[in-house]
Amino acid sequence: MCLGIPGKVVEILDMDNDLAKVEVSGVRRTINVALLKDENLQPGEWVLIHVGFALSKIDESEAQLALDALERVGQAYIDEITAVVESRIEPAVT
Repeated sequence: MCLGIPGKVVEILDMDNDLAKVEVSGVRRTINVALLKDENLQPGEWVLIHVGFALSKIDESEAQLALDALERVGQAYIDEITAVVESRIEPAVT
């Protein structure tokens, strides 16, 4: 099962390489935000993430509802959190 999980943007790292740092259930990770390039993403905003990629911007109430639902899902939620923790997106070295 593929799920999107809410993450709160804590820092815009590098918009040239479409990178931001988000917090997901207490874990901070770098994610790719290329799909949201036109959204003027800012720290404090929430995004829906799937395997290291921000898919859409969501509001805080929607994020909390999704987190509550995901916690009830059980193993699928754990698997998605694991996928985020294991994902590594870094800028290319030139």
